[in-house]
Amino acid sequence: MNQLGALQIALFAIALTALVKPLGSFMARIYQGERTWLSPVLGPVERGIYGLCGIDANVESSWKRYALAVLLFNFIGFVAVYIIQLAQGVLPLNPQGFAGVEAKSAFNTAVSFATNTNWQGYGGESTMSYFTQMLALNVQNFISAASGMAVLVALIRGFARRQAQQIGNFYVDMTRSTLYVLLPLSLLLALALVSQGVVQNFSAYETVELVEPVTVQSTQVTQQTIPMGPAASQIAIKQLGTNGGGFFNVNSAHPLENPTPLANVLEVLAILLIPAALCYTFGRMVNDTRQGWAVYAAMLIIFLPLAFGVFSAEQSGNPRFDTLGVDQVSSATHSGGNMEGKEVRFGIANSALWAAATTAASNGSVNSMHDSYTPLGGLVPMWLMQLGEVVFGGAGSGLYGMLMFAIVAVFIAGLMVGRTPEYLGKKIEAYEVKMASLVLLLPCVVVLLGTAIASAVPAGTGSVANPGAHGFSEILYAFSSAGNNNGSAFGGLSANTPFYNLALAVAMWISRFWIMIPVLAIAGSLAGKRNVAITAGTLPTHTPLFIAMLIGVVLMVGALTFLPSLALGPIVEHLQMIGKG
Repeated sequence: MNQLGALQIALFAIALTALVKPLGSFMARIYQGERTWLSPVLGPVERGIYGLCGIDANVESSWKRYALAVLLFNFIGFVAVYIIQLAQGVLPLNPQGFAGVEAKSAFNTAVSFATNTNWQGYGGESTMSYFTQMLALNVQNFISAASGMAVLVALIRGFARRQAQQIGNFYVDMTRSTLYVLLPLSLLLALALVSQGVVQNFSAYETVELVEPVTVQSTQVTQQTIPMGPAASQIAIKQLGTNGGGFFNVNSAHPLENPTPLANVLEVLAILLIPAALCYTFGRMVNDTRQGWAVYAAMLIIFLPLAFGVFSAEQSGNPRFDTLGVDQVSSATHSGGNMEGKEVRFGIANSALWAAATTAASNGSVNSMHDSYTPLGGLVPMWLMQLGEVVFGGAGSGLYGMLMFAIVAVFIAGLMVGRTPEYLGKKIEAYEVKMASLVLLLPCVVVLLGTAIASAVPAGTGSVANPGAHGFSEILYAFSSAGNNNGSAFGGLSANTPFYNLALAVAMWISRFWIMIPVLAIAGSLAGKRNVAITAGTLPTHTPLFIAMLIGVVLMVGALTFLPSLALGPIVEHLQMIGKG
């Protein structure tokens, strides 16, 4: 493994950890209604929003009313995005004159952006107008991320409160997430990206002369069309909000979306920034920061070996090339390894780090083609999604998913010692375990059932570009992505078809909102309970032992559930590559 590449991944982890406490502390103060340095500027704006929308910020709701508000608000957003796409041809800010989006594709995209998945079956620069990109897709980037953060905060209140019937006000939590966290960070990142050359304008596409004309099928090509548009503003929130939908079709591999190594570092750091910092927010809000650090440690301990695993697999290259005399050893003049589908300006280390980060978080943006990775290099991002998007995961959704694993972990520990399990001073009883089990197992069912159906019907297999094990991996990856609200794709599957538009939309919808409801049910149940006294028999949940238990439960569920399907795809393909299959 290249030492310089390993050092880059290690430095990334150090930089991320250094930002966890300051941002996490700031978000805790926001959600607890405390005054911050942004309050003099944004406080009047926040109160103005409440007045305009008729929201009483002092009125809280039960978990059922909170869940209803989440569902209704996001459904309205889904309908708005769908209608804007259909009417795109008659709306302004459409210099390329794009027609309205086809109905099934528009439906899939509307579901995708409402669920924070941002799966894209379309090419952004050839399908969406600037108006659609900004008012429909970009607004959803903020709202869907803020919705996940709001649900997390409601769950944290469930742990922190005693004998309470309310868990907060969804509209207040969502407004504060957007106004104080997502908007300021997006503004700073967008300005930084513009300084690196990311495009941000409303110009029509430019046609330029090629410096070196090329010949394609006996025809000489002398010109190229360069897409323009307000890209930097959308890229900032797509990364920070763990959305991932690219302004351009090839996402962050596009030179106008991710032009320099510095832009690449900022974008990949932004993917994990908020999910990581929310761990410290959790610790602050339950009055024990050790709990937040314990969850963060579990996430990082899972993430780093898997990130290094992708890097190692890609740096090792393809043994089939050795027989052709291709030099895959890194040197001062070239990176070596498997560079297929990767940008030379980023290399293998930064491509592997991005692949691991974007699938550990429910982000889904890419700076390389995952379809071109080695079998084991592609297996790791796929498995990171299949773990439930809890290794950092989405903004808010990743942490509340990991807390479901924590509930299961303390339940298992309670069974082992023969006493009622407790977590953060609350008894974990049958109701909480049932709801947590729904959260953990429902995405697994969606992924495996969707993959099985797609692999068995002509409408599913007809979109596969590669036969055999790799083709199965493409289908499995697509449903793993949709079923865990990630949004990335292998890239070899033609998914903009009626079958996949509908099937993946159903997977995305179930895995977002059918998960939020049991999470909020747990929040309501915990909020109504008393705190139990700590005794000698209480399991500490901030120690290395509990961290190891939590990691073990996450890995065990992922391994037992998906190992058979992975054996049919990337594992078989790896054996074939090394001549064992």
